[in-house]
Amino acid sequence: MNFDTWVLYFLAILVLTASPGPSSLLCMTKGVVSGFRVGFYTALGSLCAITLILTLSFTGLGVAIASSELTFNIIKYLGAAYLIYLGVRAIASKEQSYQPNLKGGKATDTVNPIQHFISGFIVGGSNPKAILFFTALFPQFIDPTASLLEQYVVFVSTFMVMELSWLLVYAKLGARSSSWLFAKGRAKMFNRITGGVFISAGALLSTSARAQ
Repeated sequence: MNFDTWVLYFLAILVLTASPGPSSLLCMTKGVVSGFRVGFYTALGSLCAITLILTLSFTGLGVAIASSELTFNIIKYLGAAYLIYLGVRAIASKEQSYQPNLKGGKATDTVNPIQHFISGFIVGGSNPKAILFFTALFPQFIDPTASLLEQYVVFVSTFMVMELSWLLVYAKLGARSSSWLFAKGRAKMFNRITGGVFISAGALLSTSARAQ
């Protein structure tokens, strides 16, 4: 792979990873409520899911998935249902205020880190638009005369660094802004706002159309 091709790929990935979406919102929410470490676990889950999608698209399986209406719809509706579930759970929360713990100054978190990883994985892997994006993206940059393994390593490593970096930025921003939540009544407002955003994201995801 020549340097010019990599620069173009880097710019495309920069736009993709920097753009806010369900995964970045989830990482920011986790950072606000539970601190940066929990946001980090969530980011890792999302990264693993999207990297898997990237790998499937690179190997050609993404084309089959994107062209299968049944598979596309299963992924789409499961992802939409999970986002809506997160939104309804947030809105239905009876928390009026968050209490900082003694160690990190963040809201108390009693959930196992693995659950945060799984939550990030589900949100990251449930958006079929990622499959469509990578399926359309890779043919533009792959050189069939060069080593596919080498190109795969470069593509994936570049994506993983950029994706994880941006997700951690969102998680850090959430953790940094969490202090305002400790005022009485703000937890309820925050849950209502994020719940509404998650439900809206789920509704929009459910209307995604398969590429023809």
